[in-house]
Amino acid sequence: MAASLRLGRQGILFGLRLSHFNKCLWATNPWQEQVRCFFQSPWFLGVSPLKVQMPALSPTMEEGNIVKWLKKEGEAVAAGDALCEIETDKAVVTMESNDDGILAKILMEEGSRNVSLGTLIALMVEEGQDWKQVEIPPPDAAAPSAALAAPVVPPAAPSPPPPPKPATSGPLRLSPAARHILDTHGVDPKLATPTGPRGLITKEDALNLLKTSPAPKATPAMAAPAAPSPAPTPAATPPPPGSRPNIPPLSVPGKPGAAGTFIEIPASNVRRVIAQRLTQSKTTIPHAYASVDCDVAAVMQLRKDLAKEQIKVSVNDFIIKAAAVTLKEMPEVNVTWSGDGPRALNSIHISIAVATDKGLITPIIKDAANKGVQEISANAKALAQKARDGKLLPEEYQGGSFSISNLGMFGISGFSAVINPPQACILAIGTSRAELRLGEDNQTLHTQQLMTVTLSSDGRLVDDELASRFLDKFRANLEQPQRMALA
Repeated sequence: MAASLRLGRQGILFGLRLSHFNKCLWATNPWQEQVRCFFQSPWFLGVSPLKVQMPALSPTMEEGNIVKWLKKEGEAVAAGDALCEIETDKAVVTMESNDDGILAKILMEEGSRNVSLGTLIALMVEEGQDWKQVEIPPPDAAAPSAALAAPVVPPAAPSPPPPPKPATSGPLRLSPAARHILDTHGVDPKLATPTGPRGLITKEDALNLLKTSPAPKATPAMAAPAAPSPAPTPAATPPPPGSRPNIPPLSVPGKPGAAGTFIEIPASNVRRVIAQRLTQSKTTIPHAYASVDCDVAAVMQLRKDLAKEQIKVSVNDFIIKAAAVTLKEMPEVNVTWSGDGPRALNSIHISIAVATDKGLITPIIKDAANKGVQEISANAKALAQKARDGKLLPEEYQGGSFSISNLGMFGISGFSAVINPPQACILAIGTSRAELRLGEDNQTLHTQQLMTVTLSSDGRLVDDELASRFLDKFRANLEQPQRMALA
């Protein structure tokens, strides 16, 4: 027992001495510390990046396009500096940096389209760090739009797919549209996969079959029984003259379009949003229309008088002023519709429709009722130019209370415009025309310069009687410009 205790005590003392020796050995060898620093250095692990993601630059934006990078890789960036230009669903907006640092890596190149919100588009590093050693996230971090950012490479010609196997075994049930499509293209309906009720082959089933069918025959599948004679079957007969396929074939890129083909045009973000809002407006808003002829002779004479004093304004400027003053006199029209019901607005902001290469956009002239015609003219010209250049800020085209669309400069006599939700009305302006009319005494003729305006109103907010009173007061303000100064 005593011997065992003695040996155990000696073993413990030997272990303590060995541990002290190891500490001294590590302390006297500086290369150990260098190795440790190497494995912990950014050169080995990479510099931790500051992530730059696709932001939401407008309330309705769901994805954007990278138009141009304003900074290069390795260039210093300060908070507030412009990083890149992004095309939203409304305009081209400059994206600003939220941090100080160095732009290390651009993940989404110029021309990347349909980049979803939150997608990683670039990496930054803090000041003083080596931007070339930035740690690149795994590919799945930028997967939503990586394929969109890659350059377009023509795909290799795929091998022809194997012919589909017959999917139906019982009696065939085809919708009239599906029967017409399959008969026209000479496709066997037994190859279609029915998705309709009780095994019905629908139009969509027929279209899906056409996409997967390698080479449909021109002879109808439901042909008459073959003749008993052993004569060889004639070749596929062409379709009768005058008939055409239900789906036009897509034209081949790089070759002139052949007759009966079409070319797919990619829709911009602006076009998609316009399509959504127009569809929403026409399907959810009960449109009512009312028209009136306004005599703009006094306005045109006033324009000539102002031009002599080097004050240039347009008839449209007077229309904007007249609409704003009328809304001030009739606040019950200055309303919008929300999910809970009508909302009365305290401000009068007039949206003017401006046509651009990318679509229609409506910049806003704020507090138009409190501005003079000359100030309205200057604001309208500046906003229209910014709209055509795609430089409008979100606050310059969001929040209008009443819209005006003028096609008079194109010679349009009159038209009906679509309401811009959630607004209640839009005023459509036609061109002016000279007409002879009887005077008040019904004996003398005089010339009037008439212009047709049509009010499209939301029937839930502005009924026919209120719309008629609005147009009557608008006409009075426009025909007597001095009333607008007194209102």
